[in-house]
Amino acid sequence: MVEFESNEGSATTGGGDLVLDAVEVRVLGVLAEKEALTPDNYPLSVNALTNGCNQLTSRDPVMSVSEDVVLDTLQRLIQKKLVSEVRQAGARVSKYEHRMRMKWSLEQDKLAVLALLMLRGMQTAGEIRARSGRLHDFAAVTDVEAGLQFLIDKYPPLVARLPRALGEKEVRYMHLLSGEEIPERVPDVVTAPVTRQDRIAELESEVAQLRAEVARLGEQFDSFRKQFD
Repeated sequence: MVEFESNEGSATTGGGDLVLDAVEVRVLGVLAEKEALTPDNYPLSVNALTNGCNQLTSRDPVMSVSEDVVLDTLQRLIQKKLVSEVRQAGARVSKYEHRMRMKWSLEQDKLAVLALLMLRGMQTAGEIRARSGRLHDFAAVTDVEAGLQFLIDKYPPLVARLPRALGEKEVRYMHLLSGEEIPERVPDVVTAPVTRQDRIAELESEVAQLRAEVARLGEQFDSFRKQFD
């Protein structure tokens, strides 16, 4: 588990392109993920966003960040115009939403691909499709590859295709939001497949979210019914 402390300021490239640190990438990825998975609870509070950043499933690496670090990160992302603060009528806390869709002109399929790379690191197109879940329903791996190519062709590019390493059958992709240089050759490692346990953990997480949503709707219905009793 990677722990983070508050970080004041972050760098930009000489061309003025944004370079994000690891927590900024995680915060944006979580906002994009939860926008699709739990739309009724979006935008997110700092507490909900912190829980998403520290989630044990569907994250690589697993992080441990405090609410203070998340709040500090949000303020930097607001300055970079990648996040907006939302003050809802009657709400006791501020909530936050990402602006990546507008910043980089991304439709949901491209945003889903980018978010998965931000949350889970380097992956193949097949892994992205297997892990996309309710972020976007990709009919085929070729649809994922089309989204990846769109992100590669952006100027400046948001994603890079990595050279195929020895022993690998598929190429992997990485996001370029943290200013990484593309290696000439990826180390000879075996890409971990999407295991059955991995998929079960994702499904269990989705079921838990759906149960919480059903319970919330039930409470709202009971409250509504009591008005007529």
